[in-house]
Amino acid sequence: MAQQLRLTLKRRMTRRREDFAVGPSNAAAVAALDAWPAWHGGCLVLVGPEGVGKSHLAQAWAEKAGAVCLDRAAPDVAAAAGRPVLVENVDRGIDEEALFHLINMAGREGGGLLLTARTPPAGWPAALPDLRSRLNALPVALIEEPDDTVLEAVLRRLFAERAIRPSDDIYPYLLRRMPRSAIHARELVRLLDEAADERQRSVSRALAREILGEGADNLDLFD
Repeated sequence: MAQQLRLTLKRRMTRRREDFAVGPSNAAAVAALDAWPAWHGGCLVLVGPEGVGKSHLAQAWAEKAGAVCLDRAAPDVAAAAGRPVLVENVDRGIDEEALFHLINMAGREGGGLLLTARTPPAGWPAALPDLRSRLNALPVALIEEPDDTVLEAVLRRLFAERAIRPSDDIYPYLLRRMPRSAIHARELVRLLDEAADERQRSVSRALAREILGEGADNLDLFD
């Protein structure tokens, strides 16, 4: 008998604020973001590792605030005059003079500046002394690796992206055994999806047990 192929349907996921899962690992950062426009100096830096939802929150804020989203590789400072501004992944490199001007403009009427990064601004390189002092003074909202509440929501979203509807008992099973990372959650969902296709089975706790290995150290799956 020919192998039956399963259609992989991906649902386009939105970045609406109401779709963001809040838990102990990110509640303080969410509260800091919600304090807009009362940020100190009109600025806030959203810091956290890859995959914890920085872009999700930042894009939702930008839509609500009517912010202009600037490309860090070529920030148009003139476009930011009198408007809230979002610049993402700033720790990966940005023109220092442009960043200096954006920070200065943030506190003016109608302004504001939200930056995202994986590392705090105190550790960003800065040859300009005036920029260094401003970076050190920027308020930071930290998003940590996801707790159970957030990680379960991440898993549910990743399964939904692949049009997979596993039984609810798979979530506590996975949460007890998987690494505490949204990146690892994405890899695990991919592994489960591929295993289900290969074996022509549904994604279930039984399949997860086979993939992870009951009682085994599963970290090597993600090396």
